Amino acid sequence: MDYIEKGTKAFHKANWALFLAGFITFANLYVSQPLLPTFAEEFHVSPAVASLSLSVTTLALSISMIIVGSLSEAWGRKSLMTISIFAASILTLALAFSPNFETILVLRVIQGVVFAGLPAIAMAYLGEEMNPSSLGIAMGLYISGNSVGGLSGRVIIGTLTDLYNWQVGMIVLGIISLIISVLFVWMLPNSQHFSARPLQIKALTKSLMQHLKDPSMQCLFAISFVLMGSFVTLYNYIGFKLMAPPYHLSATIVGWIFVIYLVGTFSSAWFGSLADRFGRQKMLLLAIAIMLAGAIITLQGLLLLKIVGITVFTFGFFAAHSIASGWVSKRATHDKAQASSLYLFFYYFGSSVGGTVGGIFWMHFGWIGVVAMITVFLVIACGLTFVLKSVIAKQRFVTGH
Repeated sequence: MDYIEKGTKAFHKANWALFLAGFITFANLYVSQPLLPTFAEEFHVSPAVASLSLSVTTLALSISMIIVGSLSEAWGRKSLMTISIFAASILTLALAFSPNFETILVLRVIQGVVFAGLPAIAMAYLGEEMNPSSLGIAMGLYISGNSVGGLSGRVIIGTLTDLYNWQVGMIVLGIISLIISVLFVWMLPNSQHFSARPLQIKALTKSLMQHLKDPSMQCLFAISFVLMGSFVTLYNYIGFKLMAPPYHLSATIVGWIFVIYLVGTFSSAWFGSLADRFGRQKMLLLAIAIMLAGAIITLQGLLLLKIVGITVFTFGFFAAHSIASGWVSKRATHDKAQASSLYLFFYYFGSSVGGTVGGIFWMHFGWIGVVAMITVFLVIACGLTFVLKSVIAKQRFVTGH
């Protein structure tokens, strides 16, 4: 059975299906982010507590992905991804009818669990079904769907919150998500290079530990933690900054700022392709440096420069994530869904930790505190990239190839 290659009909269908699935997953995952100031005001909670509407979701997602990634080795890829996106869509509709903030948190935890059925499995599907020469661009296109989804969910909810209320925004997004879920089932080709096997907890636990003990994987997992911790921290609290004096921007305008995510659509696909040509380490370091430059630019008081800084930061983040996630698929010699699940566990765990801790920095030190925290995270990411290069060179020397 042939692998899916760039330029074929199967390539286009698979990538469109996963692009759309990533779109609705991340639209729903980050739907609460532009609502943090609204939740803080409507439910009389602090910014750090309001941020829990995103942090509890990403925490539940990170834990659940390890389990779901293992289950997919026995139950199949497409079936679990289908259940995931339909359930997530229905829960977004349910959020619209939440009577209080506590109910929102409970539903968001459940949503975090069901979200787990897509990200790690989608990465594993691509790793198994794509020709290796086409994997970089395919992974980049999938991640670009994530960026477009994250953008669209925020814009929809921000605009509809100003025009009507956040509940209407949830209903509209839920309906859109259900329609796209149907398209996903129709478009995604069935797995050709996956063989289901009995669910053996002992064997799965053993393979999980093998991934965790691999020094190169450890570096990639740690990189994912600090990259996502940085990214979510910036976007969690930029809304508070821009809605406060001297800017006084509305929820609609803040929501539209997430249009910046479109640069991630470009950079993820472009840097994924560049990594295939020029090497992953060089491109990853460049992407991290771009993120750092963008964060520093946001310290400027002029609104236009803040927007430029956010744009540069976002460009670098999606480029770095595309390279690191593709690197995990390449390094994994077995149980690719598990390896992807672990990468994303640390990725979303970083989101939960960074997103909440960033609130403490925001409340005590303002925006300069948020940028200082992000800077520390990115310096750590650079150091880990150099360590990763050394580890891979050592492993090649030991194995002889």
